[in-house]
Amino acid sequence: MPQIYQYFGFVFFFFSNEHTPIHVHVSHSGCHSIFEIIMLNGELSEIRVREKAGEEPLSSKDKKVAEAFIRKYHKNIIEKWVNFFVKKQAVRSTNIKTKL
Repeated sequence: MPQIYQYFGFVFFFFSNEHTPIHVHVSHSGCHSIFEIIMLNGELSEIRVREKAGEEPLSSKDKKVAEAFIRKYHKNIIEKWVNFFVKKQAVRSTNIKTKL
């Protein structure tokens, strides 16, 4: 389960046996939601949020923070996805210490 980002208590990560579409799991304060990154013609088209069965979802406020983060860093998230799942390379976690 590679962790890719930490951001003020939010943890962004992949599971090691993931599937498309590209998505990132986000946990905060014991809650967990999944954000799918939908690209169209090389541009961010949409971010879809879904819940993980059996886990408490992020609050509405936390979903907004996570989505804003993903919008800002979506290219980096996709790059880390490709490096890990396609190129089979290790990815490093980055701790973001500045507010969006």
